[in-house]
Amino acid sequence: MTIIVVAGTGTDVGKTYVAAALLRELRARDIAAIARKPAQSFAAGDTTTDADVLAEATGQDPNDVCPPHRWLPIPMAPPMAAEALGLPPFTIAELTREITAGTASRTALLVETAGGLRSPIADDGDCAALIDALDPVLVLLVADAGLGTINSIRLSVEALGPRQVVVYLNHFDGSSDLHARNARWLAQREALVVVTDIEGLVAVVDPIVR
Repeated sequence: MTIIVVAGTGTDVGKTYVAAALLRELRARDIAAIARKPAQSFAAGDTTTDADVLAEATGQDPNDVCPPHRWLPIPMAPPMAAEALGLPPFTIAELTREITAGTASRTALLVETAGGLRSPIADDGDCAALIDALDPVLVLLVADAGLGTINSIRLSVEALGPRQVVVYLNHFDGSSDLHARNARWLAQREALVVVTDIEGLVAVVDPIVR
């Protein structure tokens, strides 16, 4: 399988909606693409979870996107949520096995992490550790386009090490001088691949997953 990890510089940067938009575009191009959310925590009253959004984009069952025992109805980092709910701890190795189990070899598998790169996602590791275990062909790093994004992106890229990364600046406004300068700085000074819309993202991802 071809694994792409969708990670973020932090919480609420739009990872799920960028991942869902990318999945819809890939499937519209007849590319077999599915989603995984290793673990998700959410407020008990939430009617739509990340797994629901990703499942809508792929036609999967939400419980296939995220296993039912990894649905954690309390808004904390997943291992903290599990502990607060009295559930047993889980490891990076367990999440890795669940992510890849039963996936066809000629499938593009988009794995969305939780929180930022250094956010705990298992009892023994953070999202960067899960990425190391999955060894994806690409990391899609979703970030806000505005103030502070250069710092958060640089820290995230450093945590990823020598991996192929594409930065997606979410909520990019071409008329914003700040957004435009951030994009140029990241591309020119940091030598990063930066995209600001789904069409540009598909142009990067399509050749990788075909």
